[in-house]
Amino acid sequence: MVTPTALEAELLEVAGSVPDPELPVLTLQELGVVRSVRLRHEDAVEVELTPTYTGCPAIEAMSLDIERALREHGVREVTVRTVLAPAWSTDDISAEGRRKLREFGIAPPRTVRDPGPVPLALGPTRSDHSAADAPATAAAVPEPVRCPLCGSADTELLSRFSSTACKALRRCLACREPFDHFKEL
Repeated sequence: MVTPTALEAELLEVAGSVPDPELPVLTLQELGVVRSVRLRHEDAVEVELTPTYTGCPAIEAMSLDIERALREHGVREVTVRTVLAPAWSTDDISAEGRRKLREFGIAPPRTVRDPGPVPLALGPTRSDHSAADAPATAAAVPEPVRCPLCGSADTELLSRFSSTACKALRRCLACREPFDHFKEL
């Protein structure tokens, strides 16, 4: 891994400070999609941007917003390149991003512990709140999706899709409020 120069680190902060177009409560840095900023020459930079999934419709808006922010910062030539490897994962969301999602009323994704493919388990739509007390093992049931409003683990899935493809719609059975859950990937 190449260590960025001080200017590249500064420009990475500028690019990363751009709000996500679908979740404006998060910056692209908190979402973990801005991978790097490299100086090509004195007045030109290349930004590597990884979409949350291959067909993400927000990638074009993200690219334009990054270009605008860097040009306003004095960079004349900005190239935003979409990179698919390594693939983005919900584990790339920062702790601050997870906190902001929760405060915004969206249940943050659970942490995917093992690298590699994400197993898909089709089963009951209700969270098993006893799983929160189970010891963590490789075959353990994933931690329950907690309500971002009251913290209850007693939630149910209403729809696998919500306002965006990366979120599911859930309802808390304790406070009865619906909420979005950022799906693990």
